[in-house]
Parts: sequence; structure tokens; C-alpha cells
Amino acid sequence: MSLGPLLSAPPPIPWHALAAFAALAVGGAQLALPKGNTRHRVMGYAWVTLMLAITISSFWIQQIRFVGPFSPIHLLSILVLVTVPLAPSYAHTHKVAAHRGAMIKLYLFALVGAGIFTLLPGRIMHAVVFGQ
Repeated sequence: MSLGPLLSAPPPIPWHALAAFAALAVGGAQLALPKGNTRHRVMGYAWVTLMLAITISSFWIQQIRFVGPFSPIHLLSILVLVTVPLAPSYAHTHKVAAHRGAMIKLYLFALVGAGIFTLLPGRIMHAVVFGQ
């Protein structure tokens, strides 16, 4: 395992990956820790900010191109841009089940699921984890 391929990648790839690692950690803690307190809210806003940073930066990552500079993963980015602001609004309107469901799905599909695809051969994270 070597961070060399990631650190030598062009911007915004290193920032995107760093935000994704941070979101994995913060989101995992959010899922494990008690809900509804101040810590949960503060960490939740941090997680939402990280997710928006990940999503916005993804539009400048264009190694895989299907339609112009975009790939199917950019459809997920658009979905995340819509869902990330919706999820906290569910909590503010006391729709706890909708909030929980949206946050868990975002964590599992937008972070873990999309992250698994970065481990495919030929991708930078594959080189980081498994070597060249």
C-alpha cells in the first residue's frame, strides 16, 4: 500500500479522496453513536459538508468518459447533490425515519458502493491499495 499514486494525481483527485476518507470515518461514527444530541448534529453537518465537497469535486474528475467529459458515476453525483440537503431537512421536520433512511442509503451507496468501484484495476485507488 502506497499513497504515492494518490498524492501524485492531479487535483481535485487527492482532495476528493481525502474528503471521502473523512466522510467514511465521520459517517461510521454517526451510525454507531447515540442520535439526537449536539454531537450528532455537529458531526452531521460536518458529514454533509464533506459529502457536498466529494460530490462537487467529482465533476472535475473525468478519467472515464462516456458522454462528453462525464461518466455514469456523475449521475450518482447529481442524485447525491439532491439527496444530501434533503436528508437534514427530514430531521428538521421531525421525519426521523426518512432522515435515517436517506443518511444510511447515502453512506452505503454513495460512499461505500462508489468507493468499491475505485478499487477496480486501472483506477488510482487500486494502485494505492494493491500496488501498480
